[in-house]
Amino acid sequence: MIVFHDPAEVPEGFGPSVVAIGKFDGVHAGHRAVIERARVDAAPSGARVVAVTFDRNPLRTLRPEICPDDLVGLTQKLHLLDEAGVDATLVLHFDAKLAGIPAEDFVRNFLVGALGAVTIMVGRDFRFGRGGAGTPQLLTQMGASLGFRVDVVDDIREIEGERRVSSTWIRELLSAGEVEAASRLLGRAPSVWGEVVHGLKRGRELGYPTANLSQELEGFVPADGVYAGWLIDQAEGLRSGTRYPAAISVGTNPTFDDVPLRQVEAYVLDEVDLDLYGHSVEVQFTSRIRGMVAFGGVEALKAQMAEDVGRVRAALS
Repeated sequence: MIVFHDPAEVPEGFGPSVVAIGKFDGVHAGHRAVIERARVDAAPSGARVVAVTFDRNPLRTLRPEICPDDLVGLTQKLHLLDEAGVDATLVLHFDAKLAGIPAEDFVRNFLVGALGAVTIMVGRDFRFGRGGAGTPQLLTQMGASLGFRVDVVDDIREIEGERRVSSTWIRELLSAGEVEAASRLLGRAPSVWGEVVHGLKRGRELGYPTANLSQELEGFVPADGVYAGWLIDQAEGLRSGTRYPAAISVGTNPTFDDVPLRQVEAYVLDEVDLDLYGHSVEVQFTSRIRGMVAFGGVEALKAQMAEDVGRVRAALS
C-alpha cells in the first residue's frame, strides 16, 4: 500500500480512484465493509481504492476535552488498511489549518485534483471542511459538476438489538474486558503494539518471564486482568513475524503494589530464554481469563499463575 502524507506527494495522473473518507479508528467491521464495497466498485474500471484519513482524531484538535482514546495508533491503522485491501492511503495532519479549509476546496483540491476521485464513499453522518459544512448532500451536488458519484454507506448493525457497530461500542467492550465481543465487532482480535522494555524482572523470578511493553504503545488497552492471546514479534516484518501463544497480564501488579502505571506484559508459553528486548511486538487479546486481584503472598501468586497458564493453554488450543 502506498502512503501519502500530503496531497502534493500524490503523482500527477494518479487516478482514477474510489475514495473512502473517515477516521477509520479500529478499522472495524463497519470500516471493512466500506472498503470491500470500494474494492467491488473499483474492480470493473481498474480504479485504485484510496482511504483518506487523519493522523489523529479530529476531536483532539477541535474538542480535546471530549476526545476519546484511540482504538489503534497510526501505524496499526495503516497496517490494517493495507490488510483490508486499500491500494493507497492519504494521511492528513489534522490541525487548525486543515480544519479551516472550506469543504468545497477540500473536495476540489484533495479528492478530485490530487486523487482523481470518480467515486467518493462516506458514512451517512460524516462531516468535513470548515465548520463541518461538508455533508453527503454537498458531495452529491458537487459530484454532478465535477464528474464523480457519491456512495453513502449505511451503518453495519448487530443482528439482534440493531446497535450500530462503532468505535464507541468497541471501547466500551474493551473497557469491560470483553475482548471476545470486541473481536466480533472488529473482525479480528483487539491488540496493542509496542517495544519490549526492561521491567522489574519479577516474572522471571517467579518462573514466568514476561515481555513488558513500553508505556508509549499503540492501541486501546483492555480492562485490568489476565488474558489468553498471542505475541507477534515484528522484528522480521509485519507479515512474517513469529507468532507465540501467550498469557497476558494488564494492570499495576497489586500483590506487590510497586508498579505505578498500568503495564501490559506477556509470558510466552514454555519460553524462558526468549530475548525480545528492543523488539517491536504486537500483543493480541483473544479471551479474558480473570480480573486482576491482590494475593496474600508470593506462593499464592505462583499457584494462581500456574492455574492461569493452564487456562490460557486450554483457551488457545
